[in-house]
Amino acid sequence: MSRHLLAMRLLEPTQITEILSTAAEYKELIVGGGRVERRNEKSVGLLFFENSTRTRVSFEQASHYLGYHTVNFSGAGSSMSTGETLKDTILTLRYERLEALVMRHQASGSPVLAARYFDGPVINAGDGQHEHPTQALGDALTILERKGDIQGLRVAIVGDVEHSRVARSNAWLLHKLGAEVRFVGPRTLLPSHTGKLPGTVYYDLATGIADADVVMCLRLQRERMSDGLLSSTGEYTRMYQINRSTLRYAAAEAIVLHPGPLNRGVEVDDHIADSDSSCINDQVTNGVFVRMAVLDWVFREAKEAQLA
Repeated sequence: MSRHLLAMRLLEPTQITEILSTAAEYKELIVGGGRVERRNEKSVGLLFFENSTRTRVSFEQASHYLGYHTVNFSGAGSSMSTGETLKDTILTLRYERLEALVMRHQASGSPVLAARYFDGPVINAGDGQHEHPTQALGDALTILERKGDIQGLRVAIVGDVEHSRVARSNAWLLHKLGAEVRFVGPRTLLPSHTGKLPGTVYYDLATGIADADVVMCLRLQRERMSDGLLSSTGEYTRMYQINRSTLRYAAAEAIVLHPGPLNRGVEVDDHIADSDSSCINDQVTNGVFVRMAVLDWVFREAKEAQLA
């Protein structure tokens, strides 16, 4: 039976820490100039129905380090553009003997559907407004490097939480590892029903990030917004931008994260984005190593099942 990574909500804390530990080991090895021992070559399909730079490239790089072969697909270039269903596309990739599938799709829950029909591991690279688990893992590795532990941290997720799959995956991961999670932003950009998400809502920036150890800023996802949710970008910037003045409300050694793409001058100003408090570039780097660890994790389960 294949092991999938579909949602952070479905993982146990021990599984999260296992993946993060493996990612840290891979980073130490590769940054130190070492090479990963080559495994039996695997074929990994990258099926992206939404545009991506960071996630796609980091999966390609992770596969390269592990000695795996990647096959790229896009929604525009697939048979779905001529009317083929997602189910039949997944079945086609299965019978073309791909051994794992990394999938990004605009519909929430689409990787779950893929996992039903693909005979191998499926990794969710972002589905609609649902989750983006590998991004959350990269963020967690970055926090661990700067803070040493996640247990007991106060983490404020600021901005367009309503449309952010990154926010949802991070909320579940951070909660499972013992952090206090806060959602901060305009009422129209926060979920109307947060009972199922582990976090506390704040509409005022100063109150929401007060004494926070980590401030995670989110992009305004205008492509997912309906009209009227945001009066103007300028008003949002005045009320919720993280800059030298507003970051003073957070803890003295607070760090700032942003999953990208970054809109400088909107969610974060230039000073903070380029300051020692910023971990934005570290998040990009760590995305490669957590995706190595995830590929290792899903394939290791399949190998153990074969040996059993």
